[in-house]
Order: sequence, then structure tokens, then C-alpha cells
Amino acid sequence: MSLFKRLLNPKYKSEEKAKRADKADHSSYYPEQKLPIDEKFTYNFKNNGGKFIYCENWEEILESFDNIMLENDWYEQDVFCVNEMLSKKFDGFNLSFVKNADSKFFLSTCESLVSNNGSVLLSSNQIKEKKLKELPSNFIIFATTSQIVDTISEGLRTIKNQSSGYIPSNITTIQDFETEKEKDFMSYGSSTKNLYLLLLEDL
Repeated sequence: MSLFKRLLNPKYKSEEKAKRADKADHSSYYPEQKLPIDEKFTYNFKNNGGKFIYCENWEEILESFDNIMLENDWYEQDVFCVNEMLSKKFDGFNLSFVKNADSKFFLSTCESLVSNNGSVLLSSNQIKEKKLKELPSNFIIFATTSQIVDTISEGLRTIKNQSSGYIPSNITTIQDFETEKEKDFMSYGSSTKNLYLLLLEDL
């Protein structure tokens, strides 16, 4: 059972209490269990300040997208989107899909979701040759659970394997999603975005 379905399971909390009690019986030398990559991604992504919305089907994706529009008053706005599939899927929300970075928000897919640091891997397939700082401050990323990888290296291998003769350029990651938080030393110089992730279950 995936993390997301477990979170929807009413028995999950009681099961977790039993597991913690059982774990307490082990000695301190008992090896710590490695978190599944979906759990690790969710924890790190939220810890980075990202807004995570898990959906089981397209109806839930559209409902969540509508809620984001209402929450931020983004109706009747320009949306930077270069992905025709997304433009068609989210048509009907009274938005203008343009290829202009001076828009209210950026709507896009991604290459991978990186578990070990909670980042989103992008390339020229999504952002063309633009730098992150040139894109709108608000992001809505559509991804699927099958896109979760453990490391950036694994994400780069996925890009290479999926590219037949052409490897996209401008490969970058974004992992700082708290626009109001004062930057610490580790995040200094990175581009901060207010990011929503619409994650569709496809496994």
C-alpha cells in the first residue's frame, strides 16, 4: 500500500502506534528501516515548503486545480505554459495560456521528483532555455507517482533513457518553496518559488 493510500486509511494511525511499540522492543543496535522513496519525497518536499496534493484520478486533479485558482484568485489570468497537453486538460478555467514568463503562474510537467532532497527536476522540455529566476514566482507542477526517483542521478538517467537521440538541455532542480522564509546558508543563491504539486497516482 502506497504512502498516499495509507494516509487515507482510518486504521493507519492505530497500525503505526503498534509498529512504534514493536520497534521500541528492539535493541538500539537494530538497523533502522529505510523509508520508501514516496514517503521520503513527501517528507522532504513538504519540509522544503512545497504544497502537496495527492490525487487518484483526473477528476480529483481538476478539483484540486480549481481550489488552487479560488484560493489565490488566479482566474482570468495569463498562465505561462508550453505544454499543449496541459493547456487542453486545464482548458475551461477561464485562463489565457501564453508563452510569456511575465504571467501570474507557471503550469508545467516535470522530468522527475527527487526523493532524497524533495526537489523537482526540470529541463528544456518544460522551461525551454529560461533560468528559474526568469519564470513566474508561482508554480503549479503536474506529475505522476511513477516519476518519483531516489536521487538526482537516477532522474538524469531517466532523462537519458527517455530521450531518443536528443537529450534536453537546461537541466535544473528546484527545491526551495518557502517564499517568505529567510534564506539560510544552504539555500542562498537559489531561486525560491511558491510551488503546488498535483500528484496523480499511476502505479
